Amino acid sequence: MHLKRVVVTGLGALTPLGNNTKEYWDNLIKGVSGADTITRFDASKFKTHFACEVKNYDPMDHFDRKEARKLDPFAQYALIACDEVYKDSGIESDKINLARAGVIWGSGIGGLRTFQDEVEAFINGDGTPRYSPFFIPKMILDIAAGHISIKYGFRGPNFSTVSACASSTHALIDSFNYIRLGKADLIISGGSEAAVIEAGVGGFNASRALSERNDSPQTASRPFDLDRNGFVLGEGSGALMLEEYEHAINRGANIYTEMIGSGVSADAHHITAPHPEGLGATEVMKYALEDAQISPEDIDYINVHGTSTPLGDISEVQAITKIFGEHIYNLNISSTKSMTGHLLGAAGAIEAIATVLAVKEGVVPPTINHFTDDPEFDPKINFTFNETQTREIRAGMSNTFGFGGHNASVIFKKFEG
Repeated sequence: MHLKRVVVTGLGALTPLGNNTKEYWDNLIKGVSGADTITRFDASKFKTHFACEVKNYDPMDHFDRKEARKLDPFAQYALIACDEVYKDSGIESDKINLARAGVIWGSGIGGLRTFQDEVEAFINGDGTPRYSPFFIPKMILDIAAGHISIKYGFRGPNFSTVSACASSTHALIDSFNYIRLGKADLIISGGSEAAVIEAGVGGFNASRALSERNDSPQTASRPFDLDRNGFVLGEGSGALMLEEYEHAINRGANIYTEMIGSGVSADAHHITAPHPEGLGATEVMKYALEDAQISPEDIDYINVHGTSTPLGDISEVQAITKIFGEHIYNLNISSTKSMTGHLLGAAGAIEAIATVLAVKEGVVPPTINHFTDDPEFDPKINFTFNETQTREIRAGMSNTFGFGGHNASVIFKKFEG
């Protein structure tokens, strides 16, 4: 069966490093940390007092008061990133077949703020149920994809993916497959998350997943460092316009990169811990390379999952070593979570954007906050510690792994026409 080519024709981002793609990318390559003391609520009684929040955000800058009341922050973030990606792509709705334009969106948790607020109001009331009529429509995961399709009139494939931290990468993979199978011309895809609230921080604290380095938030996310002690919670949204190659060419679209392969797998091991030998991570990269019909030697950069957890970082590097062999020494590897924190279900989307721009610009964003080598890692591996590096990147891979053992990898290559 002949598969169609898929290209990236638009980007949109709302992140702890910037409220649009340019700000996000500029701060990535500067090595800026997005972590700081939490401002949304008093976190002083929590084990972790900091996170990577979206900064300078006021929903009234983007929505009227009536509209904002109907949208959980995760859906607000989604619509803002999609507004940018729609404009960046140059799409004109009256000039495309809207029945072949879709939205596939990922989130790990969805409307957690709405759920918390509604339950708190009930508990603190007199026992009379006075739930908002918007409670369910604000909370459910799929509502972001629904709002996006309604806004732009896209009537093609429309649903949401949920696989914890791999959610938005799975959304990209599904979008990629729908387009290359000829079932859609273009799809807005990505993910959003808004879990920097009491329930989010408290829940991850209880599972001992978060760093508790309260005396130095900006250096708390330390992927591959000997003293890493957990991830930093982040929030935001990332969106990509994936489009069939001929459709993009015929309308004169600006093309960032070509998406050429993807892989999915499961650890089948533990609800939160990675496979100790990186089995699922090994297989997902193998599948992505096979799908792209390229060899490990064709990859120049990997944007790794790299959460700054003691076990996760080790298992991922074990997997990369198995797949890439001696070529691992020719790779640049970096974890942009060292700067953005972990955006959970939106992580794959913003890291795919970082990979796309790294390939297009020939610039590798760094893994910041490296202070002490971990003897678990071969010192000859280039983790792009602390300093941005420039090089030609023929193809880049982005990995995301989620609680439950869900693994997803995508590959983008330099666009050559």
